[in-house]
Amino acid sequence: MTVETPGTGTGTQSPAEPADTRQVIRPYGDTTGDGMVQMSFTLPVPAGKRADAAALQLAGKMGLDPASVVHAKPMGPDFTFFIVYGKVRHLIDYASIPVPEERAYPLLTSQEVNQAIRGSLNRRLVVVGACIGTDAHTVGIDAILNVKGFAGEKGLEYYREIQVVNMGAQVTVEELVERAKAENADAVLVSQVVTQRNAHLHNTKQMAGAFHAEYPTAVAGGMGRPLLVVGGPRFDTVTEADLGVDRIFGKGTTPAEVASYLVHALLPAQNDGATDGATDDE
Repeated sequence: MTVETPGTGTGTQSPAEPADTRQVIRPYGDTTGDGMVQMSFTLPVPAGKRADAAALQLAGKMGLDPASVVHAKPMGPDFTFFIVYGKVRHLIDYASIPVPEERAYPLLTSQEVNQAIRGSLNRRLVVVGACIGTDAHTVGIDAILNVKGFAGEKGLEYYREIQVVNMGAQVTVEELVERAKAENADAVLVSQVVTQRNAHLHNTKQMAGAFHAEYPTAVAGGMGRPLLVVGGPRFDTVTEADLGVDRIFGKGTTPAEVASYLVHALLPAQNDGATDGATDDE
């Protein structure tokens, strides 16, 4: 096919090759792009050379070649914990991975949160928090609620306009519902760290079901029943709809993120003006 090329007269021109927009990456171990990874797992076999061989066979089936057992430790007489180091051949096109959605609400200072609550409720916002079921790990709920906070941020107890009721660990669902009703809670925060056999999912569904049953005429969280918020390190495989809650927070969540969400979800009329004229003290 002949085409007219500006400035050069008549000539032939091949279709342009499409630009390569891929961003191919692979794991980094000792040197950039060497594909080396480290993984750990436990096998239900006694420690020893035969167990090591089983670990290497598993690593091979997972795509590590070559692989080495760099650590093996007995976990009682019938189990062995392994750390395996090996090379994978897999490649990732980083450019094809979509950018996660941004936070749907602004991150507010404690000053702005206090002003929004005072301007909308004319009372303190009540938050009841707990670790439910057999979960005795309070580090998560304490990081959000206690004054000492987390990652350099003070917890919700520091916010003048938030009343915090921290029920602590191993709270039953019945106790949580009863206390939330007694306190006329605006929001219920539940932390779940124990994840064996998906206990965190079971406990959360049970909790959500109990609140929905207790407030059968509620329209939504903050509209007829408390807002249900759950947090923990292993909720990344489920959605709020799966569990029946209003919001899930993952690892690394800070008190300011939770406080800002409470304003966003419970005080929608204040969202646009929460940052205007925030001149009062915290």
